[in-house]
Amino acid sequence: MVEVSTSILLINRDNSIKTLYNLEIAKTDYFHIDVMDGEFVNNNTIEIMQEYCSQIKQISNIPLDVHLMVKDIKTFINAYIPYEPNSITFHLEACKDKNEVIECIKYITQNNIKVGIAINPNTSVKEIYNYLPYVHSILIMTVEPGYGGQKLIPETIEKIKELKNYLNKKNIDIDIEVDGGINLENIKLLKEAGANILVAGTAILEAKNYKEVINKIKDIK
Repeated sequence: MVEVSTSILLINRDNSIKTLYNLEIAKTDYFHIDVMDGEFVNNNTIEIMQEYCSQIKQISNIPLDVHLMVKDIKTFINAYIPYEPNSITFHLEACKDKNEVIECIKYITQNNIKVGIAINPNTSVKEIYNYLPYVHSILIMTVEPGYGGQKLIPETIEKIKELKNYLNKKNIDIDIEVDGGINLENIKLLKEAGANILVAGTAILEAKNYKEVINKIKDIK
């Protein structure tokens, strides 16, 4: 079953509570929290994402899907633990070495939170094979991280297929999440490649009817 994680990066701050409520009514499976520090990526969303998380915890039971695009991973893990997220995903590229990757995985799981590793479009999926038995998900970026509204990079679909084939071969059961440029035109390809959690922002938020788009994303075969 494919799930939808709605990126709230581009919602209108003035109408944020209404938008979050409408997304809950539309039955998004997760709120995707794009945390950017202005260092690992150019954009900085530290303040606004914490504001939105506080609002969500007050009005909704929809799980938080936290995506850390930051250099200082541990600091931001600590910042989001109080919001009791369903998952925290950090970038492989932000880690100095394998030891730091393992430390981050352990720290997140010790706090009873699911852990994911994200990789950028230019990072080979082979780089994360050793960590697969210890995580709950892999987030494949289908655009360069840092800002919303980009077009999906077609070559990243092959990475999803490669990862899915490897997971099947090794009998590893984890989620494949994809993020960036996802719309109704490319969802079928992403599903066929093996993705089962789709992060969508613009495609949902620019629609007049959130529920209709979310249902279409889930139903496209």
